[in-house]
Amino acid sequence: MRIYSAASEETLRARKQLKEWAGEALLTQEQYQRLEQETVSDLRTTNIFLRLVLFFFTLIIVGAAVGLFFVVFLSHPTEATDGVFFLIFSVICYAAAEFAVSHFCLYRYGIEEALAVCSVGLLCLGMELALFNSRTYSSRSYGTEALVPIAGALLSLWIWRRFGLWYAFPAAMIFTVFLPRYWTSSYAIQHVLVTVFFAIGLICVAAIRLRHCFDYLDDTYSLAEAFLWLGIYLAINLKLASLNLPVRWWMVGTRSSFEFAKPFYWSTWVLIWCLPPLVLARGFRQKDRFVIAVGAIAAILTLVANKPYLGWQRHTWDPMFLGILLTAIALFFRRWLSRGAGGIRHGFTAARLSEKEKHWINVGAAVTGLVSPQAITPAPQPSRPDPFGGGQTGGGGAGGHF
Repeated sequence: MRIYSAASEETLRARKQLKEWAGEALLTQEQYQRLEQETVSDLRTTNIFLRLVLFFFTLIIVGAAVGLFFVVFLSHPTEATDGVFFLIFSVICYAAAEFAVSHFCLYRYGIEEALAVCSVGLLCLGMELALFNSRTYSSRSYGTEALVPIAGALLSLWIWRRFGLWYAFPAAMIFTVFLPRYWTSSYAIQHVLVTVFFAIGLICVAAIRLRHCFDYLDDTYSLAEAFLWLGIYLAINLKLASLNLPVRWWMVGTRSSFEFAKPFYWSTWVLIWCLPPLVLARGFRQKDRFVIAVGAIAAILTLVANKPYLGWQRHTWDPMFLGILLTAIALFFRRWLSRGAGGIRHGFTAARLSEKEKHWINVGAAVTGLVSPQAITPAPQPSRPDPFGGGQTGGGGAGGHF
């Protein structure tokens, strides 16, 4: 099912690890050159900058080609005709992605990625125009119009599995989020359905991952599991929309708490406190840094959303207390790990083993610093207007401050 052979991807993984070890002086130059000759791959790769350039350049080419076709060959087409041709272009883009990989051995090269992404977008747009262009959004048509996000989710999952593109998996999750809207108008049921979908996906990914614990696919399934844990938490937490976080793409989350039944509302409050320890326990048991990171993020979001859940007033000094709490927890675990035998406890250490970890820590700190203050600090309250209108002069010739 995977378009790349296991031997080729294992070789690329080994070459990447060799570069990291050589950069950290864990290998001599002679050892690195000898091992590099033994890990020659037939796949063509490029750096991240050229990859991004080729990705966006291919998107522009595909968009220009589609637009030129409609301008030259179709002067005044109907929406249904547009939809049919968009579906044809979707098939062409996917076939071109398969051809680019099979004949030119492209691997994370940007070109095949852009073609695969275009196939998903053109498929959804074509289905919408060809099948539902003349229908109104009524309760009778909700069941059939769900075919568009279903098709987008399925094709995204197939691209994730076929080409190994990690961002296709969260794209499939986003398509899944919109499915319950076509089936029910109850916001509580929508949250429950999304949670159930992600939970089923989590069980499937965890079961499949057991067969790939020590090969090149372990990181792929690790990241997918982390995304699913995060999706479950975001579906459960009803108060994320009250924070200034980039989660408003799910408009269900912006609903008032009064629109949910009290048993459901308080059940989600209990779950957002129970889920972070469960995710952290799973991550520590598997020694999975992605799952551990999601557990830590969920724990922080729970602390931030607790006041809105309970209806307590938020203060401008809340971020300071949260920062002090997180710093104390980090120092405690650092000291606890460093006091173990050899500075190690249960396979974990506080010592930095790789410069790559320093890079990710710096990136995480920068992202946290940009997001957290705006998310935790409440918006300033409007000042109370002056009941006297703030006049310039008072009675008897007195000034406005009299």
